[in-house]
Amino acid sequence: MAFSPLDKELELLAGKLTPRGHEQLVRISSYMPFEQAVELFEDFTGVHVSKDVGQRYTEEAGAVYEELQSEEVEEIQKKRPKTRAMTGKLQISADGCMVPLLHGVWAEVKTLVIGEVQPAVVKAGQRVVRTRNLSYFSRKTSSEEFERLSLGEMHRRGVENAKAVAAVMDGAEWLQSFTDYHCPKAVRILDFAHAAEHINQIGEFLHGEHTPESKAWLEQHLHELKHAGPKKMLLEFQKLQRKHPQQQVISGNLAYLKKREGQIQYPTFQAQGWPIGSGIVESGNKLVVEARLKGSGMHWYEKHVNPMLALRTIICSKRWKPEWTRIEARLRNKKTLQKAPSTTLAVLTELEALSLILQEKLENDPVPLELSSRSQKRRTSSWKNFKHGKARYQHKR
Repeated sequence: MAFSPLDKELELLAGKLTPRGHEQLVRISSYMPFEQAVELFEDFTGVHVSKDVGQRYTEEAGAVYEELQSEEVEEIQKKRPKTRAMTGKLQISADGCMVPLLHGVWAEVKTLVIGEVQPAVVKAGQRVVRTRNLSYFSRKTSSEEFERLSLGEMHRRGVENAKAVAAVMDGAEWLQSFTDYHCPKAVRILDFAHAAEHINQIGEFLHGEHTPESKAWLEQHLHELKHAGPKKMLLEFQKLQRKHPQQQVISGNLAYLKKREGQIQYPTFQAQGWPIGSGIVESGNKLVVEARLKGSGMHWYEKHVNPMLALRTIICSKRWKPEWTRIEARLRNKKTLQKAPSTTLAVLTELEALSLILQEKLENDPVPLELSSRSQKRRTSSWKNFKHGKARYQHKR
C-alpha cells in the first residue's frame, strides 16, 4: 500500500510527539491558524510539524469531542438524569453568525451562551446588570438540531433547576421555539438594541435617515421605553398607522413590537434585576466563532467546521483540562480498535489466498473417478474439515 507524505510524517512523529506535546499542538491550533500554530509549537518544543499534520491532529480531536457531546445528549434524552440545583439566576442567549466555506459559500453557525446574572450595581447614575461565568455551545446545523444538541450544555449548567432564568434574545422565531424546548417558564426579554432598530425605522420615515431630528426622536422614545414601558409608544405608533395606512415601515414595525409587547416591558425587567441586552451572545459569536473561523483568507471544508467549534467552546468556556482528558482517552481507544481489525484482516487474507491456491490445484488435478468408495470418503471427509475450502470445493462426478 502506498503512503502519502502526510502518512509518513504522522508515522515519524509517533515516536517524537509525547501525549503532552499532542495536547499542546491541538490547543495552540485551536487558538490560531494552523500555519502559525505549528511554527509556535516548534519554537516551544523543538519538534517540527507540518501545517497539514497540525490540522489533521486538531480536526481529529475536534471530531472526537463533537462525538462525545452528541453521546452526552443521547444519554440525557434516554435517562433524563437530574440536574444540579442552582440558587442563582441564569441568563441564556442564542444567536447566529456566518462563516466562510470553500467556493464562496457562507454558512450560519448558531451559538448558545449561558451565564450567572449578578446583582445590579449603579454606575454613572445607571443601574447596570452583568452576567458572569459564561459558557458556550456552538454548531453549524439546523435550528431544530441545534435545539436538541444544546441540551448537553443546558444540563451541565443546571438550567432546568435554576432559581430563575431569563431568555434574552433577538426576535427570530426559532429562538422562541428554542426557549419553549429548554425553559418554557423563562422570562422572555427582547434584546433592547433589537427593539431600538425597529423603532428607529419609524423615526427615519418621519424625520429622514441619519438626521439630527430622527436621532433626537429616537433618543426620546428609547428613554421612554426603558423607563416607562411600551404602552404610550405603541399607542402613538397606532395613530401613525391610521394616518399612513399604506406605509409598510410603520405597520410592519408596529406589528413586530405589538406581538412582542410582553418582551419589551423593560422597567419591570430592570426592577427584577435582569439584563435587557443580549450582548453576551454577540460577544460569544466573535470570541468562539469569528476569532478562529473567520480570519483573513480562511475558507473551511464544511465537515471541519463543527470539530473546530467543539474545541473552541471548551477553550472559551475554560474547561480545556478536564475535557482534553476525555478526548485523549477516546483517541487512544480508537487507535487500539484500528489496529485489531487490520491484524485480523491480514490473517484472513492469507487464509483466503491459501484456499484459492488449493482450489486451483484441485481443479487442475481432479480426483480420479476410479477411487474406491473408502478412499473417496476419506478424501472428501478430510477436505470438509478444512474450513476455508469447504465453500469452494465441489467433487466432480
